[in-house]
Parts: sequence; C-alpha cells; structure tokens
Amino acid sequence: MTAPFRICFVCTGNICRSPMAESVFRARLTEAGLDGLVEVDSAGTGGWHEGDGADPRTVAVLRAGGYEHAHTARQFQASWFDHLDLVIALDSGHLRELRRLAPTARDAAKVQLLRAYGTGAVAGGASGPVPASGPGLSDDLDVPDPYYGGFEGFEECLDMVETASDGLLAAISATLPARTVVTARVPDHDHRRAAQEPRQPQEKEST
Repeated sequence: MTAPFRICFVCTGNICRSPMAESVFRARLTEAGLDGLVEVDSAGTGGWHEGDGADPRTVAVLRAGGYEHAHTARQFQASWFDHLDLVIALDSGHLRELRRLAPTARDAAKVQLLRAYGTGAVAGGASGPVPASGPGLSDDLDVPDPYYGGFEGFEECLDMVETASDGLLAAISATLPARTVVTARVPDHDHRRAAQEPRQPQEKEST
C-alpha cells in the first residue's frame, strides 16, 4: 500500500492563514478525489496560541465560502520534517525560519511558498526549491497577515489561498504514483462570499 503524501501549511500562530489554507486545500483534494492519497495539516512557527481554535474571522470567512473547518492550533516541530513530503510557508519570513529549522538540506528543500504555486514560480514540481532570497523570492508572493486589519483582509487572504491551492493541487497530483491516481481535475469553483461577517475583537498576538 502506498503511503499518503503529507503536507503541512505553516504561518506564525496557526490561527489565521495556515488553518485557512488547510481547510481550502482539503476541500480541493476531496473535489479532485485525492483526499485518500494526501494528508493535510497546519501549524505555526510560534507556540503562543497552542490549543486555541482558529481566529473567529478565519472561521467566518471559511463558513461564508462553504468550507468545513475544525481546528486546534499547534507549533511546528523540526522532528516533523522526517514524515512530511511538503511544508508550505504562508510568507517569506516563515519560509526562511522553517528552512533554518530543517535538520538537513533535503528537509529544507521541502519548504515552499504557497503563492509560488499560483504564479508558476516553483521549479521542479511540488518540492522544487525556491531560494530563501534573491530573484526567486519576494514579498509579492506573501499571503499577508490579516490579524490586525478588518474582515476584508481575511477575504483577500482567502482569495489568494484559493488561487494558489489550484496550482498546488496540480503540482502534487503530478508527483503521486500513476498506479494510484485517476487524473486529478482542478475543480471549477466560485466561492463568492454572500455577506460580510462583523469584525471580531482582537486580543492575542499576530499570526
């Protein structure tokens, strides 16, 4: 039996961006019929919010987009690299921090920027390296932290995550063993939010 492909999305506190990406990408896998072949998780580079649920604004945006969501925040650990195939950073700061944390060069190469998949910037498939600095990396590929802004910032993050998730799905599908994969279809979707949710109070550190 072929082991599943394992992917972890990582932001700062694991309450805003990375749980959003986890929920969206899990939905993409289900739509493509690949949910049994790929395992999805998320974490934060810091442990400030360990044990907390997702930010209420993240939950509201996901619900408005039709995504299922259940989440408990946790901190990424270097030991996880051994069993992960891909570690997806939500911004360039996370990318650099995760690559410094990686025990080996091979593990460091597993760390990629999410929005690179939306622009075709990732070379060599799902695990092709994106440089930690220089022409291959810029803040333009970041999913910006919405924590200190309004609800609109969370909607913008969701739009970025949705776009990049389609490219990530295609990249991962291409790496899965041909004998176990029926050609994956990048789903045709239009998650338009019908109404905005009220702004929620902000009490904790940035994610």
